[in-house]
Amino acid sequence: MLSRRLMLAGAASSLAAACSPKGDDRTVAAVDALTTIRFATDWRAQGEHGGFYQALATGEYEKRGLKVEIKQGGPGVNVPQLLAAGGVEMGMGSNSFIPLNMAREKAPVKAVAAFFQKDPQVLIAHPNTGVNSIADMKGRPILLADASVTAFWVWLKSKYGFTDAQVRKYNFSLAPFLADKRAIVQGYLSSEPYTIEQEAGFRPATFLLADEGYPGYATMVLAPDSLIAEKPEAVKAFVEATAIGWQTYLNGDSSKADALILQDNPEMTPELLANARKQMRDYGIVESGDAKTGGIGIMTDARWAEFFRVASEQGVYPKDMDYRAGYTLQFVTKAAG
Repeated sequence: MLSRRLMLAGAASSLAAACSPKGDDRTVAAVDALTTIRFATDWRAQGEHGGFYQALATGEYEKRGLKVEIKQGGPGVNVPQLLAAGGVEMGMGSNSFIPLNMAREKAPVKAVAAFFQKDPQVLIAHPNTGVNSIADMKGRPILLADASVTAFWVWLKSKYGFTDAQVRKYNFSLAPFLADKRAIVQGYLSSEPYTIEQEAGFRPATFLLADEGYPGYATMVLAPDSLIAEKPEAVKAFVEATAIGWQTYLNGDSSKADALILQDNPEMTPELLANARKQMRDYGIVESGDAKTGGIGIMTDARWAEFFRVASEQGVYPKDMDYRAGYTLQFVTKAAG
C-alpha cells in the first residue's frame, strides 16, 4: 500500500501542474525531473522499516532528486518477483539468503546496502528451564516457520549440531510454545519477546543469533542490474538518504516517520514502534560492527564470504557458485558520511 501522504502529495502535484500558469514551467519541470523509485518492503509498515519512512518524511530522498513511493509488503507479497517483473524499481531483502538465491538463479538483481548489520532473528525459551545459551537448546523441540528451515536453521545445525528431528512447525501462534516449557520458538527481536511479556506475563529468555556469530545481514536494499548500470546516481542517492533516515530515526525525532507508518499500517501502535526503536538501539542492529567505521548500510566481502561458506557447507548452495553476483559494494563506502 502506498503511503497516504505520498498519494495526497501526488494528487496535489498533479493539481498544481494542471492549474499552474506558464510562468511556473520551471517548477513543473523540476517535479517531472525527479527519478521515481517504487520501493517494496518485506512486510507491513513497522518500526523495522523506520529509516526508510524517516528519509521519506523528512525529505531526504527528495533532496537528492528522488520521488520515492514505499509499497508495504504483506503475506502475499514476493519482493524478488516484483523486481523481476518490473513492478518496483527497488525492494527490501529480508535476509542474506535472498540475494544469494537470486544469484543462484542468475537473476539480474543485487544487494546494494545492508541497513541491519545484525539480523534480528532470535530464539526464545521459557525462563528458569536450564536454557542459558543457544547450545543448551540441543535436543529440545524448536518451533520454526517453513522459510526458516532453509535459512538460519542451516547455521544452527552447522554451529551447534542441531538436528531436523528437533523441528516443529511454527504457524506464528505462540500457543504451542506457551503450553510446553521445554519448547523453543523463533522470533523477531522486537516482536515475539514483547508479545510474550505483555500477554503471557513473563519475560522470556531471548537469544539474538547475531550475537552468537550468525553472519547474515538483514533489511538489505535490492536493485536490478539495469538500474545500477543506467542510473547509478539514483541508487547512490537512495542509499545515502536511507542511511541518514536510519540515523535520525533511531537517535532523533521519529514522529514524522511514525505517523506515516501508522497511516500505512493501522494495526501498528506507538508502543510497538517505541519498543522496536529501543531494541534496535540497545542491540546495535543498525549501528554496530562495520557500521561504526564504514557507515550505516555498509557491507563487506568478508561477511558475505563467511555467510556463503556456512550455507554452502550445509549444501544450500554449490560451493563453486559465484555468490559475489548477489551483491555490490560500490554504493556503501561511507554510506552515512
